[in-house]
Amino acid sequence: MKKVFENDWQEILAEELEKPYYQQLRKTVAQEYNLHTVYPAKEDIMNVFNTVSYKDVKVVILGQDPYHGPGQAHGMCFSVRKGVPHPPSLRNIFVELQNDLGCPTPKDGYLMKWAQQGVFLLNTVLTVRKGEANSHKGIGWEQFTDAVIEKLARRHDPIIFVLWGKPAQTKQTIIKQNGSHHIILQAPHPSPLSAHRGFFGSKPFSKINDQLKQWGKEPIDWCLDEQ
Repeated sequence: MKKVFENDWQEILAEELEKPYYQQLRKTVAQEYNLHTVYPAKEDIMNVFNTVSYKDVKVVILGQDPYHGPGQAHGMCFSVRKGVPHPPSLRNIFVELQNDLGCPTPKDGYLMKWAQQGVFLLNTVLTVRKGEANSHKGIGWEQFTDAVIEKLARRHDPIIFVLWGKPAQTKQTIIKQNGSHHIILQAPHPSPLSAHRGFFGSKPFSKINDQLKQWGKEPIDWCLDEQ
């Protein structure tokens, strides 16, 4: 079988990658890239897996599907490449980060620094057509990412799962069925449509770090480069 991941995810997900639905998903995605403009770039689809190995995941932040504007998505939820303007949800995340921990608004919305410290920035759908939000919903990605969440929940070493918004919160069933030792933090989505309903003031970043310290783990340095 062709190697998909550069680390322990290859072994963890080996069985999943052989399943008929995943083989069909690969064909569908390849066809979509041939016929349409699809984000992120093919080589970036599995970026978060290759950045954060299974054993190193401390925190999972669950997004929905990639940004559908040019140059934005690069395989990590909510993150955009350097030099790309901050999308509205990311702007609100940075507002909460400043209110919670005092981190100044960064120039770039590139969250690689978080990922390198064990923050697994997973979208439930990993590709999207240009300008068409949710266009790859239902083609098979959800089954794959549900399996990823299940594998993480089965890990003995505890993880903090951050579920923002209703779609992400439906995944708590998978988490609870497979491991009661994890921590689940929930809040409304940081989108401008819902952030004022309880995302602002939810203090996720300090809560995560307090919990990591309780577990004897290194807290996350959430502050990015200053403006």
